[in-house]
Amino acid sequence: MVDITFDASWWLILVFVSDVIIRIAAIIVVPRNRRPTAAMAWLLAIYFIPFVGVLLFLLIGNPRLPRKRRRKQEQINEYITDTSSHLDFGTLRPHAPDWFTSLVTMNRRLGAMPLAGDNAAHLIADYQESLDTMAAAIRTAQGYVHVEFYILQTDDSTDNFFQALEEVAARGVTVRVLLDHWANRGKPFYKKTLARLDAMGAQWRLMLPVQPLKGKYQRPDLRNHRKLLVVDGTVAFMGSQNVTDSTYNLRKNIRRGLHWVDLMVRLEGPVVASVNAVFLSDWYSETDEVLTDEIDLFDVTSGPGDLDCQVVPSGPGFEVQNNLRLFAALLYSAQRRITVVSPYFVPDEAMLLAITTACQRGLQVELFVSEEGDQAMVYHAQRSYYESLLRAGVKIWMYRKPYILHTKCFTIDDEVAVIGSSNMDMRSFGLNMEISLLVRGEEFVQEMRDVEDRYRRISRELTLEEWLKQPLRSTILDNIARLTSALQ
Repeated sequence: MVDITFDASWWLILVFVSDVIIRIAAIIVVPRNRRPTAAMAWLLAIYFIPFVGVLLFLLIGNPRLPRKRRRKQEQINEYITDTSSHLDFGTLRPHAPDWFTSLVTMNRRLGAMPLAGDNAAHLIADYQESLDTMAAAIRTAQGYVHVEFYILQTDDSTDNFFQALEEVAARGVTVRVLLDHWANRGKPFYKKTLARLDAMGAQWRLMLPVQPLKGKYQRPDLRNHRKLLVVDGTVAFMGSQNVTDSTYNLRKNIRRGLHWVDLMVRLEGPVVASVNAVFLSDWYSETDEVLTDEIDLFDVTSGPGDLDCQVVPSGPGFEVQNNLRLFAALLYSAQRRITVVSPYFVPDEAMLLAITTACQRGLQVELFVSEEGDQAMVYHAQRSYYESLLRAGVKIWMYRKPYILHTKCFTIDDEVAVIGSSNMDMRSFGLNMEISLLVRGEEFVQEMRDVEDRYRRISRELTLEEWLKQPLRSTILDNIARLTSALQ
């Protein structure tokens, strides 16, 4: 019989050497081109749980889309800039402050979209009314309907929307649909929704599909979070609302009685071309199909309103975080008042500094968030910032449960506002593809103020005294979630 001895010391040496190599390599690789907080979070994960940390870093450590996909975005930006550089888009409002002009220039350089005047923009704050208003616009289509939503489901609430698509498709209107792959797969009515799109003859594609066997793969938690609708290039909708029931048809939401509260904006005028350009960009990215010969991006040069509007796309396909820079610049530009509505508020250092600095400059700063959370990690990470915000002077309004305030909007002073799909959190800044709309015009800001007043009546104010009574276990959970939120 052969005597085989096992020397455990060699395995210990191997594990020790591997651990040292991992730690040294992490110091070299992880911090490169990464924010210090994100780098530190990854290093802590790798140092405390080396092998698991490395596996997670290899899986989700790259916050960028593949180079081929980013190159497509660069080509799209170049095309839009060249095509629109010599065109006028309506008459701009006079007496724009210098900071607004420089902000528009930054947005143009980062996202390529021009500032357009003569636009009409009106808010729709009722959930079902928004779905039905979009359905009514779809029924007017003569040439095409472009639908792009993070979540798209056929259910009782959205049946009118889908019926409208079916009606126009039946009379020869081209219907193109984009929906996020990971956000929809496994959700209620996913297969039924795709079958209904097939039956009507719609051209549909999944956005950012995670299908490695089909050669389609990127970091699996990258999302296309945009919500937009364009009809014939003359009317567009965008905002925070998905095409689904206000419960999202999820049993856990129905059991808890949760309903989502959202805000959409209906647009007419030259800015509709920019919203359509975002759809065409995403369509090209997913299909390699160029539609510019079929649809002129900038054939509307005047509109029925008097608002200046600029679309700002953002996401991992861009070199920098376009939405974060827009928000930070607005916070520093405000002179009297700032109101932020964000269901998921997890700011990075730049955003937190800008908000607390605004308070120190004597501005009135308000933040609307949900009292109830639907995503545990984000909910606790958000709570970890409340004490510093309250101490700085931010007035925090908590929208009463069982409603989830899902609106994403932002107003400064009395003339400028932003509305769109982007939360003020690190995910929306770095990992999600988003769309934001910058609007200049007192009448639109007044519409936003009316919505804010409605939210305020349904909310309760969180005070520092109340917050300091939080139990220790909540503080621990909040701080742990805050650390994990930086893993980008």
